[in-house]
Amino acid sequence: MTSLRYRARIDINGINPFVPVDPGQAQSLREGWRKPMPVLVQINGAPEEPWRINMMPRGDGGFFLYLHGIVREAADGVGVGDEVEVSVTFDEDYRGGPAHPMPEAFEQGLARNKAAAQAWEALPPSLRKEVLRRFDSVKSQAARTRNIEDALAVLGGVEGRFMARAWKDGAVV
Repeated sequence: MTSLRYRARIDINGINPFVPVDPGQAQSLREGWRKPMPVLVQINGAPEEPWRINMMPRGDGGFFLYLHGIVREAADGVGVGDEVEVSVTFDEDYRGGPAHPMPEAFEQGLARNKAAAQAWEALPPSLRKEVLRRFDSVKSQAARTRNIEDALAVLGGVEGRFMARAWKDGAVV
């Protein structure tokens, strides 16, 4: 397994906290990789089980390593401006496709709503994964139902907001 350890300061891109991975560091993980790179990450040794995520290309050979709130909380609540110890390992076991199961209610909703189903298929795989991760992460059944209804509405063409994004005609604006 190819790994990388280094110190970096947490920065922010829009609303997303990240640590930069420079081109040389990225090359040491996987030479010539230009698409989202599947990795396992720990910040200051946490979480105990490394978090699975895709680093996102910056366009210069480097990557943004976005830090999910779960990872930041596990690392004693680190935030933007904090310097952290970063451990990144190329995820040899990564296989494309959704990491979380599709809820039955969402699958049934897509089957009933052709426009939503077409919009779902048109979404980039990373966004489909993010939506399924969102459904899986909510605590209550009521919140899951509300999120599924919101997703089906915006995918079906209703203008609105879902997952902190504006949607129009079944696509992110």
